[in-house]
Amino acid sequence: MAERMALTGNEAVAYAMMQINPDVVAAYPITPQTALMQKFADFVADGEVDTQFVLVESEHSAMSAVVGAAAAGARAMTATAANGLALMWEILYIAASTRLPIVMPVVNRALSAPINILCDHSDTMGARDSGWIQLFSENAQEAYDNTIQAVRIAEHRDVLTPVMVTLDGFIISHGLEVVEVLDKEAVQDFVGEYEPAYTLLDPEHPITFGPIDFSDYYMEHKRSQVDGIEAARRVIPEVGREFGKRFGRSYGMIEEHGTDGAEALLVALGSTAGSAKAVVDDMRERGLPVGLVKIRAFRPFPYEELREALGKAKAVAVMDRSISFGAQAGPLALEVRSALYGLSLPVRDYIYGLGGRNITLEEIEDILQEALEMAKTKEAEPLVKYVSVRE
Repeated sequence: MAERMALTGNEAVAYAMMQINPDVVAAYPITPQTALMQKFADFVADGEVDTQFVLVESEHSAMSAVVGAAAAGARAMTATAANGLALMWEILYIAASTRLPIVMPVVNRALSAPINILCDHSDTMGARDSGWIQLFSENAQEAYDNTIQAVRIAEHRDVLTPVMVTLDGFIISHGLEVVEVLDKEAVQDFVGEYEPAYTLLDPEHPITFGPIDFSDYYMEHKRSQVDGIEAARRVIPEVGREFGKRFGRSYGMIEEHGTDGAEALLVALGSTAGSAKAVVDDMRERGLPVGLVKIRAFRPFPYEELREALGKAKAVAVMDRSISFGAQAGPLALEVRSALYGLSLPVRDYIYGLGGRNITLEEIEDILQEALEMAKTKEAEPLVKYVSVRE
């Protein structure tokens, strides 16, 4: 039996972590993630989990602690945001390159400077090449569901790769929503008992973690990481389908909304996709051929699924909540253009919402109206536009 509860996104993820009952969790506070770990600390204090809860002096130490725990054979988790994720940079690469199935919720927040505690995607986009799988959440329900599925994805023997579960800071993390919380026993049955592929605490089968690795084997070890994250292309939808069979909510690499017959398609990540769905529905009721493609898995990027979904349209608008300085567009648009290489589709990038600036339904409709115009003209100049910015 499931229970419907009014929860913030942070609380929803904390409930998922409690039900997973990880062996080790390391924590350090940073807005807007702090309330997530505070809620999980309540579960620890109340004896609802068997977790060894480690309080550390920095985010660098938090990731270091879960790396050590995972290498020793524990199911390990942590959480962070923004500058905290940036402080973990060195250890993010170590976690991925040693193929440790750590799960980490990341509450998306702008990076300094100037100091800003509100939402954009610059933190996880900065870590997009660190070797981690990245799942984006549209709302608190998806943040809860994604956290549970992330355990199965990370620990799959063909994957063995850490996973970030992202949720937009304050918009999701502090927004109150109705969330369907599953039975703890059902969640634990879904994730199963953790059986590490390798552990430092097995003297009968000694192994080495993180040695010096020069030109003799470094390339081979990097290449093996590619195999793991590529396997996630198959495993993510498999786990999403199984989750759907058990609990009624299925997940894939992307989600299409109103794409049938659409001439102009919008591509978005995170909470903005929920707002875009409402705009798409309203415009389609008025006979306008528009639709939405929501990216759930940003790493590995769903090139084939996206090419198939967008290839049916005549123009594409991409919404980027971060900037790739010196590049032709934002991180999401660069990936979308790569996926559509060879197709004569005009693609325009819209940079929006930096530092938590609000995006309105009217602005989303304006973007789709411009995409409809691109579908007629076949032109995407300018390639990048900034939404609601003072010139």
